[in-house]
Amino acid sequence: MLKLARDKRSLLLGAALGALFTSDFAFAQDTQANDGLSDIVVTAERRPENQQDVPLSVAVLPASQARDYTAGGDDTLLALSGKVPGLYVESSTGRIFPRFYIRGLGNVDFYLGASQPVSIIQDDIVLEHVVMKSNPVFDVNQIEVLRGPQGSLFGRNTTAGIIKFDSIRPSQQFEGRGTASYGSYNSVNVDAGVGGPIIQDKLAFRISGLYQHRDDYIDNSYTGPSADGTRVGRKDAAGGFNEKDVRLQLLATPSETLSILASGHARWYDGTATVFRRGALNLGSNKIRGVDFTSARWDEGADNPQNYKTAGGSVHVNWDLGGVTLTSITGYETLSGYSRGDTDGGAAADFGNAGFGESMGRVKGLDQWTEEFRVASNGNGPLKWQVGAMYFDARDITDFYQRAYFLSGTANNPNNWVRLHNVNTSWAVFGQASYEVAPQLTITAGGRVTEDTKTTDLLKTANTIANAVTYTGRRHVRLSDTQPSWDLSARYEVNPDLSVYARVAKGFRGPTIQGRSAVFNSDFTTATSEKILSWEAGLKSQIGRTLRFNLSGFYYTVDDIQLNGNDLNGNGVLLNANKAKAYGMEADLDWKPVRNLSIQAGLSLLHSEIDDQNLEAQVCAFGGAVTCTVLDPLRKQGSLFLAKIDGNPLPNAPEYNLSLNARYDVPLANSGRVFVSTDWNLQGYTNFVLYETKEFTANGNFEGGLKIGYAAPDDAWEIAGFVRNITNEMNLKGVIENYRAAVLNEPRVFGVSLSGKFK
Repeated sequence: MLKLARDKRSLLLGAALGALFTSDFAFAQDTQANDGLSDIVVTAERRPENQQDVPLSVAVLPASQARDYTAGGDDTLLALSGKVPGLYVESSTGRIFPRFYIRGLGNVDFYLGASQPVSIIQDDIVLEHVVMKSNPVFDVNQIEVLRGPQGSLFGRNTTAGIIKFDSIRPSQQFEGRGTASYGSYNSVNVDAGVGGPIIQDKLAFRISGLYQHRDDYIDNSYTGPSADGTRVGRKDAAGGFNEKDVRLQLLATPSETLSILASGHARWYDGTATVFRRGALNLGSNKIRGVDFTSARWDEGADNPQNYKTAGGSVHVNWDLGGVTLTSITGYETLSGYSRGDTDGGAAADFGNAGFGESMGRVKGLDQWTEEFRVASNGNGPLKWQVGAMYFDARDITDFYQRAYFLSGTANNPNNWVRLHNVNTSWAVFGQASYEVAPQLTITAGGRVTEDTKTTDLLKTANTIANAVTYTGRRHVRLSDTQPSWDLSARYEVNPDLSVYARVAKGFRGPTIQGRSAVFNSDFTTATSEKILSWEAGLKSQIGRTLRFNLSGFYYTVDDIQLNGNDLNGNGVLLNANKAKAYGMEADLDWKPVRNLSIQAGLSLLHSEIDDQNLEAQVCAFGGAVTCTVLDPLRKQGSLFLAKIDGNPLPNAPEYNLSLNARYDVPLANSGRVFVSTDWNLQGYTNFVLYETKEFTANGNFEGGLKIGYAAPDDAWEIAGFVRNITNEMNLKGVIENYRAAVLNEPRVFGVSLSGKFK
């Protein structure tokens, strides 16, 4: 089934598949080789439960492994891609705009107001804006990935799933932990937290921080004229970043039945937006040629700077009244900043004397308020229930700028700032109940009604462009929809080591407005709500304390799915397809076959397709000609080139994904250990755009990491050497279509790390 180009890929796949047939990936929180598998406690149903008892597909990534992935300073969210079956993450806008996909469902839109079908929840606060979703994860306790619609209990509306991050919370014991690493390109990563009681058993604190740095390492090899004062022909022009984050938590427990957790956080980030390599994909091939990690050519964009500041706070109250617990979660988030870049990824002198130019997105200010209130039953009786309500309010003012540039000095659209005011409000009421109808059989049902309203006002139009086109489109758009979401599941415990479950769920994503087209004086585009119906069944098993294996299969259909293509100017265009459908499976493995050896692996298989016989999408084009090899039926309509996309896979939906982690420990006489650990990821065929081409796909992308070190007794401290992207693979992660420009992965980074903890 899998055709791999290199022998080492085949060896990796064979080894991991062999492990999968005898084990499971549901990562255990305890990675010490001499212990058995620990129970994994999740909150997938808003209450602490053993992962094996939850009737839905949920994977857990332990904090220790997540920190290994970012030892070289990699983005804490982009590094999660492929580390959990069914999860894919990418970005064409650097570290401030990650785009998430679960089971193939996501959104390729690069608009700052874009909505995504994957919800991000950090410390019980839903983060909706695309920049908020980039808030780094640090001093984290656990990462949960809930696959499939989750509308009954979490967030706003999610058709694809949820990624849930829980930080280490204050405790009544003074304790701390920290990890620091240093690597290639002067890469620094420090992730630490410390806390304890202020007033014993009454008030505790925890302060956490993250610092990441990398020097600029990408040379700008272009030496010709610049349109905007970009410092051309400069070494070490881009690629670096400074990431600084802090969080303070205070936990008050005035009584045994009342707890109040107050949390505040702030982020200061400056770095480099994605550097595109124009022409890196030769016509008729998806092979990356003529470029390297440390150089590129661009003539605009001021070396692709990014700068964002975010801050927020929350108050989480739990009050145990005996039979029920009242929960209130109030959150506030704010941000501002900008990202600027050379959009075409090249220099005009290299490509027919013309370039697409530069673009900038700037959030002048965004404020998000959320309030959630729940009442949940207590106790271990056969009936468990919870009901609640949520309100969401987000408002921002966003500017966009885009310019086309010619060496003659003529700009197609000079000084064409547009300004938009976006408002998104949502309210919901929800409830869920689980009942043990027989000693081994539990039925769970949940429901939710949500109203989602979006409004966009065009406050400033672009200047008249060279061909004298002025804006005649809408200046005010309001879309609103009210829809139910629900889920029904059954779990049957065959025996204490094996259970099976089945789940059906319906969810929706509210209507969406795309206002960015106004930079070229084009009218807004919009999309109506998409609705998903998902079917899932699986098994969860554990053999003793050495092997855990979970398997799930799914099938879903999405009616009126929201997709994003491009217009003639390369701007994102929203559209609804009649339907999309997909089926697949996920296998999760955690195995300790012998003393001192632990293996974790995950496999996801996916088939997705767009189902709309009449749907067409604008394809790659520049200067009045198609610039890539389109495989779909193609026709020309005026100046547009349109392809039929019926039957094509969803963008950024890998047909398979395989992950493998292994660690071997050698005990020493002093009770310490020498260890070696490695992790690998292999990604199957992936189409990056709506239409199919020879260029805009990847197949067989893989990366690996290695870590060798010494762990002191009781894991009090650890010192190690590491390497990320050990084979220095250059993988295609995304494209800019009109110019066959490539988005690349991170280069190889060597380094050393030191970590420790105390209680």
